[in-house]
Amino acid sequence: MNVDYIIVGCGLAGISFCEKLKEQDKTFVVFDDGSQQSSIVAGGLYNPVTLKRFTSVWKSEAQLEVALPVYKKLEDKLGVSLDYKIPVKRRFTSLEEQNNWFAASDKVGLKPFLNTSLFDNANPKINADFKLGEVLQTGRLDTKQLSDSYKGYLLEHNLLVTDSFNHADLVIEDSSVIYKTITAKHIVFAEGFGIKQNPFFKDLPLGGTKGQLLTIHAPDLKLDYVLKSSVFVIPLGDDMYRVGSTYEQKDKTNTITQEARDMLLDKLKTFVDCDFQVVSQVAGVRPTVKDRKPLVGRHQTNQNVYLFNGLGSRGVMIAPFVANQLFDFIEKNVPLDQEIDCSRFF
Repeated sequence: MNVDYIIVGCGLAGISFCEKLKEQDKTFVVFDDGSQQSSIVAGGLYNPVTLKRFTSVWKSEAQLEVALPVYKKLEDKLGVSLDYKIPVKRRFTSLEEQNNWFAASDKVGLKPFLNTSLFDNANPKINADFKLGEVLQTGRLDTKQLSDSYKGYLLEHNLLVTDSFNHADLVIEDSSVIYKTITAKHIVFAEGFGIKQNPFFKDLPLGGTKGQLLTIHAPDLKLDYVLKSSVFVIPLGDDMYRVGSTYEQKDKTNTITQEARDMLLDKLKTFVDCDFQVVSQVAGVRPTVKDRKPLVGRHQTNQNVYLFNGLGSRGVMIAPFVANQLFDFIEKNVPLDQEIDCSRFF
């Protein structure tokens, strides 16, 4: 097989880059063994505001402008619903938080995204004495549906290999890479936290932040927006809600824990007052970087070996935007934004 690209990893990064390649009539094959779970278990929110500190997400307007049309095309291609427009409301716990919200809404980068009107809480099952603030241009992407459907699409077109990728078998030549029976012009590693086993990029400062989420059934809650307090509560339909997430630094496994479950439930019960049942619990390790920016670019010495990683908890928004940058860097020699170029750590 001869292709333009080998892509290793089929999470949000890999899918976004595949779509860019399809758009540009480039050929590719994808390797994914299902070992990385962060895209599958993500809450899936796209939210242009960091609600803990009331600050704007890096290049949020540009990210949304690129990402939302990509997800609409994917819905049409795959024949599934992925993008659910839903408001995000921040629960205030003090007058000080309200004042901070109003101050933030006057900032240039935040004006398009923060509603300056506060909302009274009309839901008797929610404790929100200090009102709610609404974030604009938000929604939820069904990342599991996207992953499952896209892998099915790739399998149908003989573009997905579900074997584990053995880095030792990769042969790098001046103008190509060869992996077993496949020859490609370029290879892009989009392995998420799996990069720690990648001999080409394992020394880059990519950490792993484990996140755990609960899905609950709460028939009396009747919440029609995403509520952000000490945890997120995300409506999924049919009285089902996703609750999360945890941020754990030491444990790098995909194993769920009772400790995380108890912590999420304890936080949830501080502002939700109704009966509910825990339906499921999932865990995954987010690929995170100390400066909160992705790791993208070319290997130091191998000119046809590339990296697309470090999307952290904002992968839904940032993945299509970064995919565009990486493609232009490889194919058109357009420099990457220095804030995401992995060469900043070489």
